[in-house]
Amino acid sequence: MSTNEPVVSVEWLHANFREADLKVLDASSYLPDEQRNPFEEYQVARIPGALFFDIDRISDQTTDLPHMLPSSGAFAAAVSALGIENKDGVVVYDGKGIFSAARVWWMFRVFGHDRVWVLDGGLPRWRASGFDVESSASSDAVMKVNAANKAVQEVYHGLAVGPTKFQTKFRPHFIWTFQQILQNIEDKTHQHIDARSKARFDGVAPEPRKGVRSGHIPGSKCIPFPQLELLQMLDDLQTLLPTSELRKRLEQEGISLDSPVVASCGTGVTACILALGLYRLGKTDVPVYDGSWTEWATHPANAVSTSTSTSCPV
Repeated sequence: MSTNEPVVSVEWLHANFREADLKVLDASSYLPDEQRNPFEEYQVARIPGALFFDIDRISDQTTDLPHMLPSSGAFAAAVSALGIENKDGVVVYDGKGIFSAARVWWMFRVFGHDRVWVLDGGLPRWRASGFDVESSASSDAVMKVNAANKAVQEVYHGLAVGPTKFQTKFRPHFIWTFQQILQNIEDKTHQHIDARSKARFDGVAPEPRKGVRSGHIPGSKCIPFPQLELLQMLDDLQTLLPTSELRKRLEQEGISLDSPVVASCGTGVTACILALGLYRLGKTDVPVYDGSWTEWATHPANAVSTSTSTSCPV
């Protein structure tokens, strides 16, 4: 496989998923108001041999912000517990098509692993293509998932963990902090794009997480990700659009591909879909603001723009 493309087709995966050096991960995750349990759904139906990657538990345990990027040590311990080594290729999918899988694709890249791809269309496309699913997770699969989650806790508690077969190489330029976003408002070195829906961006619809104001970071532009609908960047089969269509969509929103871009969203998940699409267009180093809107909006002193103060492109 070439690393020039960030996605693989279900046909390709079906032909290759039993290869020893290819690992498949179910990284499904849902918004709080969807009331879905991704691990239970994984146990009911999964691509054969897939392991579950829990983005809520393989995360920074020192913050109340949801699924923030874990430390290098915690990521290495968790991935090693899942049986993944640096020599392996990794294909990530989710239960929506392309949603949280993009987040795990980004996480692997942050930690230096480029042999990672998102399954184009995810589990829905796999099933629509007539490919088999496993109706129950094996005891070995559940054991590995539990071991990965436990390893993260042990690292953050300063406990010794088993040998790590996966070695990380942290790439700090793939992740932005609150301070960098704050500085970018002044310096405007990067075009800031927000993947949330237009209503949330404009401040006329509530955020799905309690206590979080709606609105947007000053100077950012909106490329909506309509919740519970098809992604704006995806066709009606929920697969990543071709290069020409992606470029057209971004240009329509006033995004210049000749200038740097930083992406954010609600909690750092759908921002990674924007990074995925931009990767297909050759922008392979788009950083994601990990804390995203949830972190920004919980600081009372931070400026918040709404539709009455700045507009979101339609």
